[in-house]
Amino acid sequence: MGDEAGDLLALSPNDVVARVRFDAAGLVPAVAQDSTSRQVLMLAWMNEEALRATVTTRRATYFSRSRQSLWVKGETSGNSQQVAQLRVDCDGDAVLLLVDQQGPACHTGVESCFDVGGVDVR
Repeated sequence: MGDEAGDLLALSPNDVVARVRFDAAGLVPAVAQDSTSRQVLMLAWMNEEALRATVTTRRATYFSRSRQSLWVKGETSGNSQQVAQLRVDCDGDAVLLLVDQQGPACHTGVESCFDVGGVDVR
């Protein structure tokens, strides 16, 4: 299977939304992963509107649960995410964004939100 297998960006926003199972609050978790290094960068949430905006603009757009509003990654910080591929997991209840990250992904200023607090489970 090629690297582009499973990429949904070629589909219409309606077709992508139809493949996603949003939770009772109308949200789906979205994992952002660097398209080159494959490093997991962050986890955020999307509602239907954020997913449609992401597919349409190819700019990672999320839903803030605390502010109850959409936000485009990098709009205020400049640390943007251009979406190279969009995938949905086998159950349709999670979204994976392969992104071209500009600047750090984490609001704390580090490359990945998963860079701190690691636990070795070996």
